[in-house]
Amino acid sequence: MKQHSLFGADAPQEHNVKGPERCSQDSAPVSGSPVRLLSFDIESTGRDPLADIPVGIALCKEPGVAYYVPLRHTSGPNIEGALSLLKDILEDPAVPKVGHNLKYDILILRREGIKVRGFLYDTMVASYLLNPNKPGHSLEEVSVEHLMHKKRAFTEVLGKRESFAEVPLDEATHYAAEDAELAMELKEILFPALEKQGLGRLYDEIEMPLIPVLADMEEAGVKIDRERLEALSGELDRQLEALQAKIFALAGSSFNINSPRQLCKVLFDDLGLKPTRRTKTGYSTSVDVLEELAKVHELPGEILNYRTLYKLKTTYADTLPTLINERTGRVHTSFNQTVTATGRLSSSDPNLQNIPVRGEWGARIREAFIAEKGHMLISADYSQIELRVLAHMSGDEGLISAFREDIDIHARTAAELFGVPLDAVSAEMRRIAKTVNFGIVYGISAFGLSESLGIPPKQAGSYIDHYFDKHPGVRRFIEQTIAAARQQGYVTTLLGRMRPVPEITSANAAIRQQAERLATNTPVQGTAADLIKKAMITIAHLLRERQLATRMILQIHDELLFEVPEEEITAARELIREAMEHALPLSVPLKVDIGWGTNWAEAH
Repeated sequence: MKQHSLFGADAPQEHNVKGPERCSQDSAPVSGSPVRLLSFDIESTGRDPLADIPVGIALCKEPGVAYYVPLRHTSGPNIEGALSLLKDILEDPAVPKVGHNLKYDILILRREGIKVRGFLYDTMVASYLLNPNKPGHSLEEVSVEHLMHKKRAFTEVLGKRESFAEVPLDEATHYAAEDAELAMELKEILFPALEKQGLGRLYDEIEMPLIPVLADMEEAGVKIDRERLEALSGELDRQLEALQAKIFALAGSSFNINSPRQLCKVLFDDLGLKPTRRTKTGYSTSVDVLEELAKVHELPGEILNYRTLYKLKTTYADTLPTLINERTGRVHTSFNQTVTATGRLSSSDPNLQNIPVRGEWGARIREAFIAEKGHMLISADYSQIELRVLAHMSGDEGLISAFREDIDIHARTAAELFGVPLDAVSAEMRRIAKTVNFGIVYGISAFGLSESLGIPPKQAGSYIDHYFDKHPGVRRFIEQTIAAARQQGYVTTLLGRMRPVPEITSANAAIRQQAERLATNTPVQGTAADLIKKAMITIAHLLRERQLATRMILQIHDELLFEVPEEEITAARELIREAMEHALPLSVPLKVDIGWGTNWAEAH
């Protein structure tokens, strides 16, 4: 395999290199013949594209040949002004770009005044679409899987150095140029595979256009009220102290509440409660175990309360202020396209999708997410999106008519389950029906529903049977979906997203039943995920087209959060509703609940 790299002005020299050393040192990365395709990879001082700076860029315009351009290495010659020379080609929409995790490179180049344009061949996203069940899609993993090549790990190259800028140029060249060249090789394998499996359109119309949209959202970030969180942290401290005193009184002794081993001793030795599950290191004190034990003793319930408040304090009240970017004064999460098997986005560093929606403390945390002066936050939340998708995909007449007539779907299900008129449905009946409705989407069993509702399995089973009697279309959809998964080994969303379910033919009943639940839920949840991604792409396009200053700043599964200049509230609200409610033509109307306020709690 031939490769080159660049850090001087010598004439190009070609080498045939085998094994892990795939790069030699040469020049002229984009000179000569016209560039019709460019693979690139940025090496930087760290892993945060909004805080770190690039120290070099690797380039590849054809398989087998790659270059490295040093920009800010601490030793050795750097090429001053190299990025300004590369700006035209990186911004040329006629030149497709190739890379692995291009969102990172796009973001870091924006800080250098370069806006990457052109069709994006992101090999990380392509790998994910081909096998969303894979736990990782790093360049190292994907190269081993598809090229049978083990590249040198970043940690090995970095060693004990603090930054890639300190890596000697010969090492940096071999490592970085290989990344760009590997992405080019993978592009030639993965994208034909996408087309062959019918995933090309999903990539072209959803995943690829979403990359710059997510980059925009990450770059925008969200403003945090530091003082409010600090005050909340103090309140949580006091609540935790009071809870701790109560827990110690119930236990009859003091102990480390956060230690599973010490908690086991208190629950099962001192109090004599009956353990329900064993782990490799002892008895389990997981949430579901404590919930079960709370039925017979007060202490496990208070432990759960303590854990909830402790997590809110440590994960949000204490941590979010430390994550405020010094340059922007805002918190910037990272949205992950290649993590969940269903197609949903996830959020990390920090995870802003896990803040409790209900309850006083969740609302108090959301109050700390605020708008800039002269702006408001708009929250747009799909109403019962997965049930609406289920209605469309199943063709069930009862569900379709309920949504078309805008009837409260949970109240209607309650009326069916309990045999009462719609206006006679109580809050408790509706609560049970809501659990049944969403349980059906997730392929819940009678045992699972009994656990959720705290009722006997026989009664839970009768609820499920009664539901299917009233909604034969849903029963048929589930049966056909499971049968198709068993035959072909995968399930698909409305837009063609695939998820393999190989365990559906397992001889192990528990494993097989879990696969059946995944097969039931994935087409529904995955279609809902595709739908909101489509809405996000449309909204971003319309905001640019209409030259509005409104910014989309967060996605929390079925909810989108926007920061809007006060004078744009009406225009933005109408635009958002129109785009979200017409994201995908379904047999039932899509409904979006929209609110606004100075903070997230008010808006939601």
